[in-house]
Amino acid sequence: MDNTEVENDYVVVRALGENVQIVGLTRGDGTKPQHTENLHAGEVMLLQFTRNISAIKIRGNAQIYTKHGLVPCGSEE
Repeated sequence: MDNTEVENDYVVVRALGENVQIVGLTRGDGTKPQHTENLHAGEVMLLQFTRNISAIKIRGNAQIYTKHGLVPCGSEE
């Protein structure tokens, strides 16, 4: 996979509840949080992997849409 493919890979997060937390994690030997966002119920965020961000951690009640399909996160109460 070349950098162009990585940089064009998007993920959509739809918050189903309050305070859904999204954390971008850096690449390299010292993986660490780079940026944190909080979403409220009904908010949607479009995320993109980059040369600097290799992972995205999502905490809370949300739906995650990827090219691989829909992934539920948290409880579905």
